[in-house]
This record gives sequence, C-alpha cells and structure tokens, in this order.
Amino acid sequence: MISNQDPALDEKLKKLWRQSEERQAQGQAARGHFGYLDLTTMGVETDALKLIPEERARALKAATFQFRNNVVALAILDSSTEEVRALVDDFARRGVVTRPFLVSQQSLDYAWSFYKYIPKETKDISSRVDIKQQKVTDLKSALTSLQKVAEALMPIMMKTVAIGDLMEIVLTGALNNRASDIHFEPGEHVGRLRYRVDGVLRDVTPSIPMRVYQLVVSRIKLLSNLRLNVTNISQDGRFTIGLGGSEIELRTSIIPSEFGETIVMRVLDPKAIELTLADLGLRNDDKNIIEAELKAPNGMILNTGPTGSGKTTTLYAFLRAVASSETKIITIEDPIEYHVKGIEQTQVDVEAGYTFANGLQAMMRQDPDVILVGEIRDKDTAAIAVQAALTGHLVFSTLHTNSAAGVIPRLLDLEAPITSIGPAVNLIIAQRLVRKLCPQCKQKIEMTPELDKSIKMFLDGLPSRVDKSTFTTKELYGAPSGDNSCAACEGVGYKGRIAIFELLPTDEKIESLIREHAGEGQISGFARKQGMVTLQQDGVLKALMGVTSFAEVESVTGPIIFS
Repeated sequence: MISNQDPALDEKLKKLWRQSEERQAQGQAARGHFGYLDLTTMGVETDALKLIPEERARALKAATFQFRNNVVALAILDSSTEEVRALVDDFARRGVVTRPFLVSQQSLDYAWSFYKYIPKETKDISSRVDIKQQKVTDLKSALTSLQKVAEALMPIMMKTVAIGDLMEIVLTGALNNRASDIHFEPGEHVGRLRYRVDGVLRDVTPSIPMRVYQLVVSRIKLLSNLRLNVTNISQDGRFTIGLGGSEIELRTSIIPSEFGETIVMRVLDPKAIELTLADLGLRNDDKNIIEAELKAPNGMILNTGPTGSGKTTTLYAFLRAVASSETKIITIEDPIEYHVKGIEQTQVDVEAGYTFANGLQAMMRQDPDVILVGEIRDKDTAAIAVQAALTGHLVFSTLHTNSAAGVIPRLLDLEAPITSIGPAVNLIIAQRLVRKLCPQCKQKIEMTPELDKSIKMFLDGLPSRVDKSTFTTKELYGAPSGDNSCAACEGVGYKGRIAIFELLPTDEKIESLIREHAGEGQISGFARKQGMVTLQQDGVLKALMGVTSFAEVESVTGPIIFS
C-alpha cells in the first residue's frame, strides 16, 4: 500500500485532481458555448472583484475578476441558475456589459482569496434598479390603478418569466399608486402581492405561481445585499430605484414563514417628507403654538405615536422650518430613511459602538444649534437629550406612547431626572393619520336633530383658542357606499391621508404635576381643562370640514365622545 504521508505523492495527486477539474470545466464550457478560463494562471483585479461582496459571490458561486470600459468579466461555476441570470440583468440595467466564463471551483477559490485585500464596507453594484425614463413614462401612464398593475403582471407570470420586467411593474406600480409598503406573502400553492395604500392593505394579485415567487425572493435578496442561501432567519436590507433623474430607496425585511419567506418593502419616497408646516394640516391655533416653540433657542419638542403615524414627516417639516445658513443641524437616526441636503445626518451603528446615547453625546461636541434624535429608547439617551435641551440646544425626538400626556410617565420610566423634565420639554405632540375622503365621490350624510345637538355641544366644549366659526357648516360627508364610489379612489371612498394632532405645551402647572409623579390620566385631565385639543377632537373638526369622516376618526381614536 502506498503511504499517503509521501509529500511528493500528495502533491502529484493534487495536481492530477486540479487537471481533472479544469478538463471538466472546459468541457462544460464547450457544451454550453461559453468561454473557459483558468483563473490561477492570470491576474484578478480587486477593483473588479469588489463589485460583488464576498458573501454574495460565494453564494452565487461567481466572481468578477476584470472590469474595464464598462465591461465586466464574470467567472461562474454554473450558468443555469436564476440568481446568476439576475446578476447579469442587474449589471445590464447599470449599463455594464457582462462577459461570462465557466471556471472550476479551484479557480473561484483562487479569485475569492483576493477578498482579504478589499475593505469590508464595499457595496454591491447590484443594490440598485435603474428604470429608463421612457420606460418610467410608459409604465406610469399604464399602471394607473391596482387592477391595471395586476393585469400587467399576469402575462409575465404566465410565460417564461422575465423577472426584471416583473419587478419594474411591481415597483413602478407601487409608486404610481401611492403605496407605502409592498408585501410579498407565500402560500401553500401560490404567493400573494399586496400594497399598503393610505394605511390599508389591498390585494394586487393573489395568485403568484410559486416558481415565480421564488425568483422574486432571490431577486429582492440580490438587490438588498442579503444572503441568498439562508432561508430560516430574518434579514434586513435596502436598495435604490433610479427613476430617470430621481431616486427612491426601499427598505427590505424578510422573515421565514410556514410556506416560504415573507417580504415587506417600505417605500421611502423623498417627496413624502417635502411637506412644510403649512402642508401638515394643522389648525391655525395649533400652528401658532408650534411656530412659537420653533423659535425657542433651546428646549425639546417630542412627537409621539405608533409606527407609521407620520412622526418623521412632521419632524422633518420642523427641521425645514428652522434650517438656515446660520443654523447647524445634526441628526442621529436608525436608519436614515430620507436624505436631506444641508443637514448633517448620522446613522446608528451598534456594532461600531455608535448608539443613540453615545452618538448624541458626541454630537454635543460638534456645536449644533438643532439636534434630531430619531427615537428616545433608553435611559442614557433620555438623560443626554434632556441635558442637551437644558444647555442651549433645540432638540427634536420621538417616543412611543398612546397620547401626549403619556410622554411624561414614559420619561420617568426611562429615569429622566424629575426636576429636569419640565424645564427641558417645551412641547409634546401626539399624532395619528386618518384617510381623507375622495373629493370626487364623497357623499353628504343626513344631519339629524340628535347629531346637530351633539355637534353644537362638542363645539361649545372646545377651548376658546379654536376658531369655531370655521365649523358652522350644516353639511357633513362620508364615504360612498356600493356603486357610488368612483375610479379616482378605485371604489374605496378615500384617497390620501392627513394627520390629526394633540398638543401639550408644558408650563409651571405641568411641571408641578411632574414633580408630584402625576399619572397619564391626571396630566391628560388637567391639560384638557387648560385648553388642550385631543386627537379625537381634532379628528372631529376635520370631519366637520369635510376632509375625513366620523367613521374614519372612530377607526383611529375609538368611539366619538361629543360631550
């Protein structure tokens, strides 16, 4: 028996194995009419290699080893996988021509060994979808409703799938129909696509063939720089859509479920935060309170509400109101959802030790005038934010509570100094979003004597700062029923959303309640006696203006109490 401890023999056997691998790869290339290369005999350019991150390259069993004049040389082990075809398509959308070569596993191992010379923060060129301007124009004119999106998707799903075309329709259809989120949900036999429009999930197509669904999952993972070969854990990523001269980011969340992976993509359209104070839907009396607090040289304005209630939009409107060439504004966010020119934005990076707390502490040394803290989540962040508000900075931030009055107990739970909360906090805002009635098909509803009496009692109970003359109309509106709705709102009866607000300015009396450890109910009751207009009251006022309906206000704030 020949000893396997003989180094010369071992080396000879390895050489024979390498030669066998190369002959096999060369044969496959010839049969598939592909080029063949042995990468171990040629150079690998790291500038080309970094076009695909290492983990992604290993999952794809591919490597980009040369990149010149917008032509990338791509080494692949298997040309038949959909993931590789998707990668080639994505390069093409960026205007990069791909020259594929079949190689052996040892060639790929050799190419991958050069990743150690590339910085880890390198981004994937595939984390972007560019849709040409003419295609955008054509799709926008075609995808004017969810029904038309479904009709455009059907023929693509029924034939040999052009997954790039399918994704263009899904993404442009979402943008064209004001969707805030795109949901892909797997079933036992088919998948489902839904858009969240005006806060409500609506079906686009309930029958995506599972073979197509799997291709969609792979494409979105590829775009979002997520692991293709991992299906049993949650993953988060993001990618960009290039629409002619504009860019829109999508934040991707993937979780495992019973029949496959569920995908939700949050659409981060920069136009969503281009609102000014005048665009927020504030009553004049509330707007006057906010404008006065925005002129304060220091202090804190806190905004509260559930996820998706428009807090970020409101805070960015505040930033725009105070921004000037004489003002330094710094933000710390997790993540940065929208990029705003003229504002220094930083992002939480827990792995690098940059948290809300120590990031905020570091920002204090940058001499800012205005600071935005994406969210106060822990006692360290709360303490530093309060201190910043007390030392000459105007601080904007958010908390998760159900009402403006609930912010005080929450800050106490976070161990913010009880003697500092009152002096530090200038204004607390709670907000929700309600759907607006479709102006094309909203219908008048009957003003009964009982309802008329309730409305008069409601208006009489409002604080004096509210201009009641604006709400003396006898015409009330609601969403249409049955066939009375129109194409403009696709039969829903609502189109678009508007915020309702609850403002709680702090004063000496509120500070006294804080020092007494008053609960949310005590603070809320006192604030109402002092003239606070609640979320529900603001919603009712907007319903009296014909902007929304009583039913919509009740769905967000609970049964309406007119007294």
